[in-house]
Amino acid sequence: MAGYQRKTALSPREVFSEAEDFLPRLIGLTRANNSSHTATYDGAEGMVTLTAHRHGPYTDVVATTDQLRTSRMDYEVQKLLNRLPYEPGDLGGPGSGDPT
Repeated sequence: MAGYQRKTALSPREVFSEAEDFLPRLIGLTRANNSSHTATYDGAEGMVTLTAHRHGPYTDVVATTDQLRTSRMDYEVQKLLNRLPYEPGDLGGPGSGDPT
């Protein structure tokens, strides 16, 4: 089991919107359940739970998977978190080594 954390300028709703676009498309996960602060996705690769809580101008995002840190799903979850803009005004997006 692995966990990752990221601070972002996005709102929790925007974080979950990004996840809804990214996780099904790249890993084939589907949303199993959600609330205003939590969403769980699962599929053949495994399961990931995202929590997002707003604190002032930032949202703390925590992703927990049921896989080892070396799994493909964990790699993709890390990519998702890295795509989230850190500061207000940042563009976010893929890293310099990732395709757009």
